[in-house]
Amino acid sequence: MYEACGEKELKVLLGLDAGDSISAVARKIDENRETIRRVVNRLEDAGYVAYENGLQLVDESIREAGLTFLATAAGTSPPTIPEAYVLPQFAGMDYAFTSIDAVYVWTRGGYQVARTPDDYPLFIAVAESELEAWTTFFSQFGLPTTQERLPAEEVDGTIQIVLEPREDITTDMVDGRPVIPLEETVEFATDHYATFESALDMLDRMYDDVETDANYRMEPV
Repeated sequence: MYEACGEKELKVLLGLDAGDSISAVARKIDENRETIRRVVNRLEDAGYVAYENGLQLVDESIREAGLTFLATAAGTSPPTIPEAYVLPQFAGMDYAFTSIDAVYVWTRGGYQVARTPDDYPLFIAVAESELEAWTTFFSQFGLPTTQERLPAEEVDGTIQIVLEPREDITTDMVDGRPVIPLEETVEFATDHYATFESALDMLDRMYDDVETDANYRMEPV
């Protein structure tokens, strides 16, 4: 009865989509694959998940109960920055990291700019038709949403979710995170060249199909 009560068990139950592999689940919830394999085995033995053309959740009601518990817990222990990156996986709606976060994701966390632990916006592209639903989702966890980044002094807490409504969302997957396509990310970074020159150089080196004029070098001291 208690198999689904641990942190990782709850994250698996909330993040699992029908047909997922263990590796896919582990990437989505930012956990070690071998750890999640053991968690899934325990959940399967207890009857919560099953293998049938990939992983399947046996009873959807446990996901709803888990999300309610998580939202209640957020009132006592607000989401951390790493946890905020995982939360959208539990919403059951399509999304993609965009703007600064698209650069962050495509550089695999190698480039971080214009954010601090005390002032941390997350940039997420969502469907226009689901904008209100996303606002409701994040409000459960005490995370404010906006369509334009707000000054830190106007935000209650350190994290704000900047939602970019779009008619259509095209996504790629990088390390389990949905993100706008690389071409669009490079275009965004190029439009803000002064801020992202070193990121463009990094992307140029990481991906064969990216060519930029960036040639960033640290000056010797």
